[in-house]
Amino acid sequence: MSTPKSPQTTLVHSDYTAPGGFAAFPTAIHHASTVLFSSVAALRSRSWQDKSAYTYGLHGTPTSFTLEARLAEIEDGKHCVLAPSGLAAIALVDFALLKSGDDVLIPDNVYSPSRELGNWLARDFGIAVRYYDPLAGAGIAALIRPNTRLVWAEAPGSVSMEVPDLPAICRAAHEKGVLVALDNTWSAGVALRAFDLGVDIVMQALTKYQSGGSDVLMGALVTRDTALHRKLEAAHMRLGFGIGMDDAYLVLRSLPTLKLRFAAHDEGARKVAAWLKGRPEIARVLHPALPECPGHEYWRRDFSGAGGLFSIIFDARYSEEQTDRFVDSLKLFKIGFSWGGSNSLAVPYRMQAMRSSWQDAGQLVRLNIGLEDPDDLIADLELALRMLTG
Repeated sequence: MSTPKSPQTTLVHSDYTAPGGFAAFPTAIHHASTVLFSSVAALRSRSWQDKSAYTYGLHGTPTSFTLEARLAEIEDGKHCVLAPSGLAAIALVDFALLKSGDDVLIPDNVYSPSRELGNWLARDFGIAVRYYDPLAGAGIAALIRPNTRLVWAEAPGSVSMEVPDLPAICRAAHEKGVLVALDNTWSAGVALRAFDLGVDIVMQALTKYQSGGSDVLMGALVTRDTALHRKLEAAHMRLGFGIGMDDAYLVLRSLPTLKLRFAAHDEGARKVAAWLKGRPEIARVLHPALPECPGHEYWRRDFSGAGGLFSIIFDARYSEEQTDRFVDSLKLFKIGFSWGGSNSLAVPYRMQAMRSSWQDAGQLVRLNIGLEDPDDLIADLELALRMLTG
C-alpha cells in the first residue's frame, strides 16, 4: 500500500515475508481454508483435481499432499485421497462406485460399522448388499451377478481373523468386470502388497498403526488406476470430506517409525498368542500366524508380518459373565475399541449376535498387543484368567 496502514489493518496485512531457504526434517503444517491466487486468470485456470497447484483447503495443502504421496508410496500405489476416518473412506468407495440397482458383496466377517453402512445402503439407497463367506476364495465367482459392481475384502477379518484368498477373489471378480476393494488396515500397508495380488482399491484406517498414538482419526484410499482415482476424488469433493492439517502432521511424524513399531507389535503378539495357546481356559487362538487360524495358509503365502491384533475363544464352559470378569480384571490391558497404539486393549464380542453363521459356542475376546513388555502382559493375563472361576 502506498499510504500508511492503520493499526487494525496492520494486524491483518503485513509487509513481512519470511526468507526462503529454510529446511528441516518435519513436514511444515500448512493450515488453510482460503487459498490465495496470484491473479484472476490463475483463479479461473486452476483445477481442484490438479495436484500441482492449490485451490481450496478442502482439496489439500502442501501438508496433506505430502501425506497422500507418502501413503501411496508405502502401498506401492500411485494415487491417494484422505478421509476423516477409516469408515469415511469405506463410505467414500461405496458412494463413488455404487448406485441404486447395483449389487455389492461384503465379507461376513466385516468390520461392524461397515456392516451397518452396508445395511443402510440396502435399506435406504436401493443397493443390493450381500454378505459372503470370507473363505469363499474362487467360489465367489458363483455369487457375482450381472449388476455386481464391487467386492469388499478384509485381510484378515478384524474380529474373527479369517484370512481370505485375495488372489483368487480378485481373479474371479476381474473376470466378470468387478472391482475389489480391500481393508488393509491390519497389515498397515507394510506386511501385505495388496496391489500385487490384484486388489483395485486399498483402504487404510490411519487411526491405527500409521498414527500409533491413539489420538488421530483418519482414513486413506490408495489406487493405481487414474480413472478409478478420479471417481473417488469426485465423490470426495462432493461429499465435502476434509482432514485437519495438524492431524496430517501427526501421521507424517509417525510414519518413519511405522515398520519398527509394527515389528515390535508382531513380536509381542506372537509371544502372547503362543502362551495363550497352551492355556486350558482357551479353546482357540485366532492369530493368522498360527496354523489353526482359518486361512492361515493364505497368510503364510501373502503376508510378511502379523502386527498386534488377534482374538481368543474361551472354552465353552465359561459364561459371558465369567469372561467379562476376566476382561474387567485386566490391569495393563485397557477396555476400548481401535488398536495399533502403544497400549494393549481387550474387547469382548457377542459373536452370535454379530454373525448368524457363527458356530463357535465359546466367548470371544479380541486383544491388541501394545508396546509393553510381553512378559508383563502375560502376567496380567494369567492373573485375570484366575478370576474366571473366582
